[in-house]
Amino acid sequence: MTKDAMDSRLRRAGEHLTETMPWGRLEWSVSAHLGNSETMTIGTCFINRGSQNGRHFHPNCDEVLRVVRGRIIQSLDGTELEMNAGDVVSIPSGVVHHARNIGAEQAELAITFSSAYRETVDVDGKH
Repeated sequence: MTKDAMDSRLRRAGEHLTETMPWGRLEWSVSAHLGNSETMTIGTCFINRGSQNGRHFHPNCDEVLRVVRGRIIQSLDGTELEMNAGDVVSIPSGVVHHARNIGAEQAELAITFSSAYRETVDVDGKH
C-alpha cells in the first residue's frame, strides 16, 4: 500500500465527522461516507447526563456497543439492561433500541456497525 493510500485511511482525532443531537453528539471516524471503509462503520456516541437517544433500529446491519465511560440503561425491544464502563452488547439488525444516561457524567459509547453503509430508522422522531 502506498503512503497516499494509507494517509486516506487515517483519520486524526480532530477530523471526525460530528453530528450534534439534542441529547448529545455522534462522532464518526470510519464509514463509506468518509471514504475509509467499504465494510464497516465506527463511531463514538456521547449522551449527556440525564438524556437519552431516541428509539431506532438498523435494518441493514448489526451494532456492537461498548460503554467507555459512564452508566446507561440500554433498551433492546423493551428489555432494559444496565451497563457500566467496559460492558459490551451486541444488537442484531432490526432490533429497536436506545440508550439512557443514568450516570453523573456524560456517557461515552464506542459503536461499531457491520456495514459501511449504516441505515437508521427513527421510531419516535427523536433520533
